[in-house]
Amino acid sequence: FFRFHGKGKLIFPNGGTFTADWVNGEAVTPQSGNGGVYTFKDGLKHDEIAWNYCQEKDRRFYTEICNGLKPAGCTQKRDDDSIARTIPLGWFDTGDGMYNPENHVIHKYGTEEFLRHADLNEHEWIVSTCRKGVKPNDQLGPNGLYQ
Repeated sequence: FFRFHGKGKLIFPNGGTFTADWVNGEAVTPQSGNGGVYTFKDGLKHDEIAWNYCQEKDRRFYTEICNGLKPAGCTQKRDDDSIARTIPLGWFDTGDGMYNPENHVIHKYGTEEFLRHADLNEHEWIVSTCRKGVKPNDQLGPNGLYQ
């Protein structure tokens, strides 16, 4: 039976990594005695205790934290703003695909290919947080998101 043991890094298909010291198959770190460090593909490190990325008190994307805000009129709509994506009317951009709230399916960008089903918690997070495909004359709602 195979178990990780020693220093190691897992590399995920999305470009993220998980680095840890492994003891008998368990990820441990010298500081806390458990866990490891997940790093997103853009270099942002996840911190369970002091996580304040893209929270209500600071809504900037990680690239904006690293590189500064764009000038007025050039609002950044996603962390990776290098590729323009059109969101279908009534759908949501989840950051890894497009979400159809009618059937709770997330599709890969630019395709009809199934990525996953959103459970109730993910559905609620998506509709309250993510950008929605709207008609140009739709108005912002009280929470600052398009209705």
